[in-house]
Amino acid sequence: MTIFSFLYRSFKAVFEYIYRVFSSVVTIIKLNGNQVNYGLGLVSRGIPQIEVNSKGKMSIGINFRMNNGNRYNKIGRQRPCLFVVSPNAVLSIGNNTGMSGTTIVCRQKVTIGDHVKIGGNTVIYDTDFHSLDPSLRRDRFTDAGNTSNAEVIIGNDVFIGAHSTILKGVTIGEGAVIGAASLVAKSIPAYEIWAGNPARFLKKVNNVQVENKTLVYNK
Repeated sequence: MTIFSFLYRSFKAVFEYIYRVFSSVVTIIKLNGNQVNYGLGLVSRGIPQIEVNSKGKMSIGINFRMNNGNRYNKIGRQRPCLFVVSPNAVLSIGNNTGMSGTTIVCRQKVTIGDHVKIGGNTVIYDTDFHSLDPSLRRDRFTDAGNTSNAEVIIGNDVFIGAHSTILKGVTIGEGAVIGAASLVAKSIPAYEIWAGNPARFLKKVNNVQVENKTLVYNK
């Protein structure tokens, strides 16, 4: 290793450490400023965007981890996590859950369980954003007032592959796997693997049985 290479790597390591501390502090300020309830062990690599209306509610369980921006989880299309919670809407994220560059727009209710992994650049919407009636869309007020919203529920131990889209009214069952770049427009049963646009059933999760709601892994 040359002297130049050593100095570069040393400078980079110090800079990354300082940036991580800075981003963690800014993230905590944003969470508190938006009145987000969060548990111990929260780790934020990079700085997310958080927009929680004063009449909305957002909560995060313990040991939550997220990657934000082009420094972390480098899989392409890097962006920070974005959480948008409208008035009277509720966004709930469980324990030991992680995500990268994920966007969640919550107009009614989005519930994410425990031990969930959400791949880079996934988006989760509980709203259509616009009316399906073209005559109502011509006016922004009638458009906004006639938008359809429906709760999204993501169960425990779900894995969602990168670049996926989860639409309103969807329930993803416990232990399900969503393939990368999938469009999920209807509910998915527990312990099944789905992928595609629109997402379709591929197979059951291998070597997993459910006994009294407890996972048993077959050898």
